[in-house]
Amino acid sequence: MEDTRTVSPHTYHRFIDEAGDMSFFSKGGGSILGTKGVSHAFMLGMVKYKQPLEEARSAIEKFTRTVADDPHFNTIPSVRKRISKGGYFLHAKDDPLEIRNKFFEFLRDELAFTLQVIVGCKNTGRFINKHNKQEREFYADLLSYMLHDKASHSKLVLNIADRGSATRIQNLEAAVTKAESLYFARKRPKGQYDVKVNFNVQPYVKEPLLTVADYGLWAVQRVFERGETDFYDIILPKVRYVVDAYDRKHHRESERSYSPRRPLTKQNRIS
Repeated sequence: MEDTRTVSPHTYHRFIDEAGDMSFFSKGGGSILGTKGVSHAFMLGMVKYKQPLEEARSAIEKFTRTVADDPHFNTIPSVRKRISKGGYFLHAKDDPLEIRNKFFEFLRDELAFTLQVIVGCKNTGRFINKHNKQEREFYADLLSYMLHDKASHSKLVLNIADRGSATRIQNLEAAVTKAESLYFARKRPKGQYDVKVNFNVQPYVKEPLLTVADYGLWAVQRVFERGETDFYDIILPKVRYVVDAYDRKHHRESERSYSPRRPLTKQNRIS
């Protein structure tokens, strides 16, 4: 067990975001999976920095200021809108291509981090029977997959991008409880899961370190939704793993897990 009194905060802080949506049904109760504007999967990403947090945060803030101060960029509507609403922050979905390209190169060359992603391909039967048609249970289930193997830590601080009801503290606590049960189910004989987990839910504009999870997830999402690997390939060496949690075609966890040695390809697109 590591002692957080003697180690740097970057060893026990994690930065979590989500991609996709948890929409399954229309107001009339019919399935909307496969319709325009509805994602095929919902996923969570967790970033661990391998450098002091202050150093990484300062580097991202410097990059952000460069964009916000550049007349070539700050006149773009999506950039100008964020500047006018409290300060510009990076957001992959809304940033223009030129900024995306620059920031992905920055992630590859300037920051030391690893990314872990848990993918939940959407299925109406599973959502009804396993998650009781509750988005919070779907969210907690995926987060528990991400946390169940973190028992070697005495403490974790989870910095989570605020996305509304799914990130309410009671839902996060439910995920930790489920992570404990998953951990014990896989340990023979039983080990100990006594990790103290603290949650810090906040918006991007207040925590620049969350933007790395946002960009990393956006790149992984493009593989599953569109079969496009261009941005994913840029940061591949830093993607520790991507796990397709509900992949029932492969029974072994190693076959559902992707890494730099076994990268995602266009064949991972959900059809």
